[in-house]
Amino acid sequence: MEVGGGNSKGSGFGGLFGAGGAGGPGYSHADLAGVPLTGMSPLSPYLNVDPRYLIQDTDEFILPTGANKTRGRFELAFFTIGGCCMTGAAFGALNGLRLGLKETHSMAWSKPRNVQILNMVTRQGAVWANTLGSLALLYSAFGVIIEKTRGAEDDLNTVAAGTMTGMLYKCTGGVRGIARGGLAGLMLTGLYALYNNWEHMKGSVQRQSL
Repeated sequence: MEVGGGNSKGSGFGGLFGAGGAGGPGYSHADLAGVPLTGMSPLSPYLNVDPRYLIQDTDEFILPTGANKTRGRFELAFFTIGGCCMTGAAFGALNGLRLGLKETHSMAWSKPRNVQILNMVTRQGAVWANTLGSLALLYSAFGVIIEKTRGAEDDLNTVAAGTMTGMLYKCTGGVRGIARGGLAGLMLTGLYALYNNWEHMKGSVQRQSL
């Protein structure tokens, strides 16, 4: 009985790993030799697995009809606006703390001083959050409008949206303010576009030098 039990266990493990199961298909060295394993480590010929089923030649995710593989400006607008608001609030809080400590350095640590510092922190945080949030909202709106108008998404949309955002944000300062705002937006978005394409530009220069 013990011998029979050992044989049944051995046959069970053999069927599991494909070593000698009669029910499962076997793959010889010749069958596995012609299967391309690009980007994969060689599989053991003793495993009862067909490597042709492991080669992924299609997209990993199934996208809805007409959907893009990358998120558009409208989807990124929510992240951009929220991120700018939180960044502005954090920066404004730190700036308010610095200003509060500077203005109350002659006062002793007491409740009036703490209240004054807290008021400065909340005021500066709200101001900076409102400023960066407004800029992000204008930038995202211009980006979506330009993308839908041109029907393309590239760095030209980024630069144009940044320039128009700066011009509109400083429109209350007259022609000179509009020019300064547009130039500031153009410079910032131009540097951002240059940073995104730096690796591509460096690779192009290296290929031309060869």
